[in-house]
Amino acid sequence: MKTRVIPIPQSREKDLSKDHRLLALRRVICASWARSLVLLGMSGWFVWLLLPKPPLLESISFSQCVRDRNGKLLRVTLTTDQKFRVWTPLPNISPSLIDATLRFEDKYYRRHLGVNPVALLRSALNLHAGGAHSGASTITMQLARLRYHLCTRTLGGKFVQIVRALELERHYSKAEILEAYLNLAPYGRNIEGIGAASQIYFDKPASRLSRPEAVALSVIPQSPSRRALFVDRNNQSLDSAQSHWYDRAKIDREFSARSFSARAQRERKFLAPHFVQQIVANEKGRDEIVTTLDLAKQQLIERRIADYIQTNRNRGIQNAAVLLVDTRTMDVLAQIGSADFFSAEIQGQVDGTRAPRSPGSTLKPFVYALALQQGLIHPFSILSDAPHSFGDYNPENFDREFVGPIRACDALARSRNLPAVELASQLHHPTLYEFLRGAGVKLPRSESVYGLSLPLGGSEVTMEDLVQLYAALANNGELRPLRRTSRDPTAARGRSIIMPEAAFLTLEMINLPRPEVGRAYSDHAAPVFWKTGTSHGFRDAWSIAVFNHYVLAVWIGNFDGRANGTFVGRIAAAPLLFQIIDSLRATWPEPSQPHLPPPGANLERVSFCAVSGDLPESYCTQHVEGWFIPGISPIKLCDVHQEVLVDAASGLRVARDDGTRQLRREVYEFWPTELLSIFRRAGVPRKLPPPFLPDTDPELVARTGNPPRIIAPAAGSTYEVLNSESSRKQGIPLRAKTDADVREVYWFADKTFIGKSAASDILSWKSGPGRYELTALDDHGRSGSCSVIVR
Repeated sequence: MKTRVIPIPQSREKDLSKDHRLLALRRVICASWARSLVLLGMSGWFVWLLLPKPPLLESISFSQCVRDRNGKLLRVTLTTDQKFRVWTPLPNISPSLIDATLRFEDKYYRRHLGVNPVALLRSALNLHAGGAHSGASTITMQLARLRYHLCTRTLGGKFVQIVRALELERHYSKAEILEAYLNLAPYGRNIEGIGAASQIYFDKPASRLSRPEAVALSVIPQSPSRRALFVDRNNQSLDSAQSHWYDRAKIDREFSARSFSARAQRERKFLAPHFVQQIVANEKGRDEIVTTLDLAKQQLIERRIADYIQTNRNRGIQNAAVLLVDTRTMDVLAQIGSADFFSAEIQGQVDGTRAPRSPGSTLKPFVYALALQQGLIHPFSILSDAPHSFGDYNPENFDREFVGPIRACDALARSRNLPAVELASQLHHPTLYEFLRGAGVKLPRSESVYGLSLPLGGSEVTMEDLVQLYAALANNGELRPLRRTSRDPTAARGRSIIMPEAAFLTLEMINLPRPEVGRAYSDHAAPVFWKTGTSHGFRDAWSIAVFNHYVLAVWIGNFDGRANGTFVGRIAAAPLLFQIIDSLRATWPEPSQPHLPPPGANLERVSFCAVSGDLPESYCTQHVEGWFIPGISPIKLCDVHQEVLVDAASGLRVARDDGTRQLRREVYEFWPTELLSIFRRAGVPRKLPPPFLPDTDPELVARTGNPPRIIAPAAGSTYEVLNSESSRKQGIPLRAKTDADVREVYWFADKTFIGKSAASDILSWKSGPGRYELTALDDHGRSGSCSVIVR
């Protein structure tokens, strides 16, 4: 078969060669574009790999959730940028909330690399065609906008948002990004993050959100100003949100007319304001704070205060502070710093539990505790309630009266000033000042400045200080710090500031009948050991009690120091104290337990002479049972009651039975002269011995009683007399303690007669410098002496 050759025209050959060249050029260009695209893709991939790691939540401040001991929310604090933003890890967020958020915000979140190109293209086409706008931002892009404060309404801003989203996806996992977003997303007003939103809107942590609650919250971030959640009593808005979560137009219509009052919710969660302020001032960071506060007890006491002030406002009572502490753990269970935190009229933001105020007589129990510990008294010791000058200090009783000799327990129970100051003057190592300083009470001045005014409220202390001191009495004399958070250590043992025996006896001495107010729950309850205090000038009224295993302190007054004659501890503060105790006891039926000495305590219970407070002799007819500390308490046999011989005919006393007269035996009271003068001044009659018969032998009389004991000046003391006219006129006071049958005392310096005085009086001695032997001789011939140096 022959092949036919078809000749190609020359012009056609030229066209074919040109097509081949174009095809080749196209292949080259395509190959070049392909290589460029590959290089661009590889470059983009490498650039993406090299994108720097951006910060996620660094430098973002978070609120603190402050809770009570039972987990109830007290407050969500503001961040440094004035937001409510509670850090919440992803595992602590309800799966329903996560699911609703992803479905509403970014259903393809787990499939893209931070940017959804399909959504971007659809959004651009809709804008170009004038159609409805559809969102293109992914959760990662929204996080970038929130985290870096981007303006995404311009192309440049959108480009930066995309780059930032890619950066985030490059360096963080999907879980980390979602966690960060849910902690920064806006939920209306200044609420950011699901943790704060769930607490403020629903009063629960994010982990406990129900499905309707989760759906309702998930729709807010895209339009927080219009969709701020309104929660009504029937949860209708929650049901609407759940049923319309897929329809944004319906959601906007539903929530636009139902704006949520975040301020009202925040005020509702502004609980225990003074307590929380103290907590957040000391606690930093974003961790949740679990406190020792018992919100139920706090609110119960707040209601009692409000009712009490409402009832007594016409008496000028308009402010109060209360502190309740569990003595077993020293947990602060309730702290009310003022009657109304938001009242400018009463300066309500001042914390009365930490403000230094005059404590009145509330420190007196610690004078007696130290006196018990130092062996100066036991509860039935006889003290003197009579006018007494301590240098330039002349204290008076509250009622400006004097009751004469009084038992120590009665002197404390009746809050007599003179016996307390007298005891305070005898304390040593420690004095009351040293004791308070050792217990951590801030006393800014020296001991010499306060002098003997401390037992009567001469220095300001805080309610916290008082509560810790009274808690030490309940804890066998051990001082322990207050606890306000679960992180504070619980001290198994405290620092001993009072011996256990003295602490026990002091509480026994203030186990008093309650005032006749509000006895609803306390008739058969455990005892209440309580004390009141009234500051000088009627500026502060106090009442503080130890009961069951609690210490409760109440203060009534004005923060600006305005005086009010009603501000007396017993009539202003004590009624509120017992109303609170009754209310608390009604809420917890704790069994009544007797007040027993601490285990192993060095205490014994014996009978005392009811008149003298000493161990009874056979002539003591009235007995009373009480405690004392063996080896420490000043225990001696009673020498007040003595049997004497009395002439039956004349009724006068005889020294001995010589068989010449008809005699009878009678028991009389032989009081020291200073106590006898106090009895006389107080108008209290005593059965005193009659004088001796006129012809009684003086030597026999001298042997029947006790010699005088010089009590001023003290033996071995040195007096410095200023070389001035006033000092020479004033002289040195001479005073002796004598038996009750002594009428006069004769004073001698060496062998020089100084003068005579009544047994109960003081003689002034104008002396020159030198060393002297002072002698006091009574009218029965008995004498006592001491040495003294005068400079």
